[in-house]
Amino acid sequence: MALKRTTWLAVAALLIAGGALAFIALGDLGSNLVYYWTPAEMLDAGSKAYGATIRLGGVVQRGTIAWDSGHTELTFRVANDMTPTAKNVLVRVRETPPQMFREGIGVVVEGTFDKSQVFTSNRLMVNHSNEYRPPKPGEGDRWKNTLSSDTTSSARPK
Repeated sequence: MALKRTTWLAVAALLIAGGALAFIALGDLGSNLVYYWTPAEMLDAGSKAYGATIRLGGVVQRGTIAWDSGHTELTFRVANDMTPTAKNVLVRVRETPPQMFREGIGVVVEGTFDKSQVFTSNRLMVNHSNEYRPPKPGEGDRWKNTLSSDTTSSARPK
């Protein structure tokens, strides 16, 4: 009698686990996925990249940062690598960047890409080492030194 009960419990547990797995596999998980792409991968994807939530990873291209403090808007180009011919994407962020943000640093931005070839980000993260060093006196706003207040920079879309 105890063996039958144990068998039934095992079968019931397997059915519940199988049902949960089927729900996850067949459910609408695709709409909740966030893809991680490089600029080249995203540009190669073409129209498939439009509107999807994407994490775009690369490096901040030198000479492309434009900071508009009046509108709290930052634009820059994210490229696959630091070569001048690397594929790159214009990124627009409406938040103050992290203190470590600067040209040449690795970044990951999360947001959406549109038909005008602009990536609008709602989250900006910088790649850094895991060694913490507190800022020295006067270094608190160092990121501002790398940003241009010129709102007519070439990094801005025409």
